[in-house]
Amino acid sequence: MSRPSTLRRKFGITARRMAVRVHVPWYWRALTFASIGILVAGVGWATYRYGMELAGFRQSESAHELSRLRDELRQRDDAIAEMRREVAASERNLQIERATYGDLERQVKTLSAENAALREDLEFFQSLMAAESKSAALTVNRFRVRRATVPGEYRYRLLLVQTGQRVAEFKGKLQFVLNLEQGDRKYVLTLPPENEKNAQDYELSFKFFHRIQGTFKVSPESVVKSMQVRVFEKGATQPKLTQTVTVS
Repeated sequence: MSRPSTLRRKFGITARRMAVRVHVPWYWRALTFASIGILVAGVGWATYRYGMELAGFRQSESAHELSRLRDELRQRDDAIAEMRREVAASERNLQIERATYGDLERQVKTLSAENAALREDLEFFQSLMAAESKSAALTVNRFRVRRATVPGEYRYRLLLVQTGQRVAEFKGKLQFVLNLEQGDRKYVLTLPPENEKNAQDYELSFKFFHRIQGTFKVSPESVVKSMQVRVFEKGATQPKLTQTVTVS
């Protein structure tokens, strides 16, 4: 009676599950595991090599680009330095040209003024020769005083003339008297100063005419209002003649 029950447990619904496995020899299993290991190692090594090559390529490319940028920057720095040198040279040339132009302009003005003065002298001598008298006389002509471009500096010019027949050589000296103002203060200066009254620049020795011109300086805060010239004959204490001009 117990056999059918036992059969049901072995072959019925309630029987235990069975698994059917193919028997693989051990050397095939070992070969399979070895193949898988070799494949994994190969993939890993290939990946590593690729990564190294890729990294090396990128590193080389970056180094090349960095070198190119450095070279370009160096070239630009050299170009800027060259341009700065050219600008400096141009500025120096421009300054030289301006200085040369300024010198030429001053020379032209000086020559123009001298030509105008000579033209005035020529006209004066022509009129003097036409009206020359027999009696000897000493006169001051063309007395001018002007401010110069330098503060406190003045320029003067005048012409001494002896007229008449049988004119003797005139010997003597000059003296200038300046009337100045500085604010509310008024004062007088003489040229040459008292300690230089025998200065050779103010000595006179001529026969027919003598052109005189020069410059003098005063304090830039002072203003020359008028200037008087005094002509002394040699040995005399009183001037032979005087003339005063207003300074404009």
